[in-house]
Amino acid sequence: MEPREPLGPFLLAFPGPLRDRLVAAVLSGEKVSTSGLLAEYELEGEELPPVGERSALIDSEGREVAVLEMTEVRVLPLGEVDLQHALDEGEGYRSVAEWRAGHEAFWHGEEMREAMGDPSFTVDDGTMIVAERFRVVRVLGAGGGSSG
Repeated sequence: MEPREPLGPFLLAFPGPLRDRLVAAVLSGEKVSTSGLLAEYELEGEELPPVGERSALIDSEGREVAVLEMTEVRVLPLGEVDLQHALDEGEGYRSVAEWRAGHEAFWHGEEMREAMGDPSFTVDDGTMIVAERFRVVRVLGAGGGSSG
């Protein structure tokens, strides 16, 4: 077996029930896109992932459960998110309004406000988001992939 380079982590939400649901949706093929805040990337000094980059999907236990490949990265205002993106998030949204309500609840939640360092952080139509589309390259067996 040839050695492979360690993959960067692909994290959805915070560890817990929401992350567990999102990871399950990725593994089932229902979830092929996700949305993040451009401000998060800026706050953490991270560059946007390039198309073709591969990452390890991490579950709530910190295990690598799949290898994902980025297929599209768009930066757009929150008010311009389209229905296809909302549907492709695989969380059961039937409209952009439902998608937005769910995401605003997350982004306005205590954990996100703490992560952003702003107890009154809010989003609006002009808030820039990162819409990422990905594909599952490989599902990893129990115990994940590389251990370090």
